[in-house]
Amino acid sequence: MADLFRLVTDQSVNIIEMELPEYLDSTEFDRLNESLMGLFDGKKHQAWIFDLTNVRYMGSAMLGMMVNFRQRVNSVKGRLVLCGVSPRLLDIIKTCCMDRLFPIAKTRADAIKMAK
Repeated sequence: MADLFRLVTDQSVNIIEMELPEYLDSTEFDRLNESLMGLFDGKKHQAWIFDLTNVRYMGSAMLGMMVNFRQRVNSVKGRLVLCGVSPRLLDIIKTCCMDRLFPIAKTRADAIKMAK
């Protein structure tokens, strides 16, 4: 599952660099979801970023997983910011009215400032 995302830390902010294919089967999705939720174990930093630079498309299951991740972040009084959102992906996010749920930054540097 490490091939679908990478976790890095910058200025005490947890950054999840997503690399999603256009299609994930249910087994891959379940493993990804488990791996992402497992990131909370032992993490003291509450600032999170989804860097979507390498993501061109997201289906409803993936969008739902991001909402669940956001709820988990919010439950520990954290903050989740999106960055690297392509125009196509932004259209999908806005169509689902999810731009109200996620602060979206143009650059990773802006996202780090927003997440802190």
